[in-house]
Amino acid sequence: MADLLEELNTAAEAGELDKPPAPPDPPPAHEPHPAPVAAPAARARSLLAAHPVADGYSGLPWALRELPWHDFETGDCGLESDLPRLRAGRVGAQFWSVHVPEALSADRAVGATLEQIDLVKHVVAAHSEGLRLARNASETADAHNCGRIATLIGPACGAALGDSLGTLRALHSLGLCAVTLSGTSWAGPDGLTTFGEEVVREMNRLGVMADLSGASDGTAHRVIAVSKSPVIFTRSGARAVRDHPANLPDELLAEVGEAKGLCLVPLAAERTGSSVREVADHLDRVREVAGPECVGLSGTYDTAAVHPDGLADPSCYPLLIAELIERDWSEAELAQLTWGNVQRALRGADFTARAARERRTASTATIELLDG
Repeated sequence: MADLLEELNTAAEAGELDKPPAPPDPPPAHEPHPAPVAAPAARARSLLAAHPVADGYSGLPWALRELPWHDFETGDCGLESDLPRLRAGRVGAQFWSVHVPEALSADRAVGATLEQIDLVKHVVAAHSEGLRLARNASETADAHNCGRIATLIGPACGAALGDSLGTLRALHSLGLCAVTLSGTSWAGPDGLTTFGEEVVREMNRLGVMADLSGASDGTAHRVIAVSKSPVIFTRSGARAVRDHPANLPDELLAEVGEAKGLCLVPLAAERTGSSVREVADHLDRVREVAGPECVGLSGTYDTAAVHPDGLADPSCYPLLIAELIERDWSEAELAQLTWGNVQRALRGADFTARAARERRTASTATIELLDG
């Protein structure tokens, strides 16, 4: 009997082997399958939806001045920028340059700058559903939160001041946010004169940022030393990547980093190369030398600049961000690059101005008094 039972048990075990294997148990509820990683282009669009581009330089005012008519709503007028393309590129703020040609006399430069500011205000008022004027970080954030593109006036060229601190104050009262410190008698190859240093101090008191793109290395070093407010370079790449006079050597980039200034890398083929990858090389270098909190973007659209392939207009910003994602830039670094660093510089200028106005009144110095 025992032999029969043993034979039956053995047969049963053999039958078990003939059955197909049972499917594996599903993973526990607390261990979900990993989500697929989104492609860089999709990640770029998602990031820009939360952290839009603060574009450091647009030539729209002068470009609009040269046109007999324009349609900023549809873009049917030959511009590189218009509301649809700005929205497609997730641009949340722009500095609209009020630079004028260097050939203009000093008196004509002041008048032409005033005309440019008037034009900016007219265009923004005519497109109030898409644009809003801003002067500082708070107004820039408010504009973005209301679904508008913040429009900041500046930079203006140094010649527009007419060697007068009173003119500087008048331009600031009209909304000017930045002045380029080059092309004047008080900011030259050897640095700042005594009057030039007073100009920088008065800019600090007002909250007008000093733009050092195109300035001599001597002027840049001295302004960084004198200014209590963050300085900006609105159109400068890394000279170690491309040897152009407007680009910054590593020594100066390191100084910008120490002073918590801001280098805005232009999308201009002459300065930063003819491809998306070359522009990204400049951004990598500035991040490495100055730090991730000191690098930003400058479209230089609607200027005479030729743009790199793939970056023909503001709608192409997601392509550049996708390239940086592939280079392992973190989300925090990209958020600083696109939006946070410009906001920090604007806040720094405003904080410095509030503190300076408690210590000193408007300067009555003249160039004749200090440099004569």
